[in-house]
Amino acid sequence: MATFPRQAHKEKLMEAIEQICSNLMLLSEMGCKGFDCSNQSLHIVSGWGKKVYNQVESLEKIRKDIGECDRCRLSKNRRNIVFGSGNPHASLMFVGEGPGYEEDIQGEPFVGAAGQLLTRIIKAIKLSREQVYICNVVKCRPPDNRTPTADEIMACLPFLQRQIRAIQPRFLCTLGTIATKSLLQIDEPISVLRGKFYDLGQIKVIPTYHPAYLLRNPERKRDVWEDMKKLMNAMGIDTGKNP
Repeated sequence: MATFPRQAHKEKLMEAIEQICSNLMLLSEMGCKGFDCSNQSLHIVSGWGKKVYNQVESLEKIRKDIGECDRCRLSKNRRNIVFGSGNPHASLMFVGEGPGYEEDIQGEPFVGAAGQLLTRIIKAIKLSREQVYICNVVKCRPPDNRTPTADEIMACLPFLQRQIRAIQPRFLCTLGTIATKSLLQIDEPISVLRGKFYDLGQIKVIPTYHPAYLLRNPERKRDVWEDMKKLMNAMGIDTGKNP
């Protein structure tokens, strides 16, 4: 039976993929550290040429991959990994800096005093915590709530990026300097970046002040409300009256 050109091309492609997988596995067994030869990567390669596109992994899968993380020094003193909470299909996502004391105890993001203020902000834009998704850049509490270091951020950032890809929000609000710089890679103070929209792929990102900063500087709440009105307008939510 004659082989059609497209079928022959597919067969050659699959043979090449099998050879690549075999060679990568061999290199891995020989101790090669120059490539990512994980089973997950090999599984992805083996799927080339198949009619499976744009598969989105689940948040459960990402949390499982984090495991009982010890990728950075923050793991030494934490009580709980604070992964994130809310609607896994949310149109709006909030990203903060890292867990605080109450978050570390409860294993949930933004449940302390700053979290209560964030809840009021979300309510002011006519949404609820159940309708949005909330998480942080780093998943473990820095000692004494200090600013996470660059290496601590880099250890957690891939998981945050995977969370964003899994949720696929239309809008993302970064809370404070660390979250904004980590995602946008812009080295400007939050006072300059806030209240403007930036593109993160197909996602519209609007930075604003962190609720913990507002607790120390309540005069800045007006600025955050102005930022939230811009977000509401972009999302098609009637701004109504000032809360």
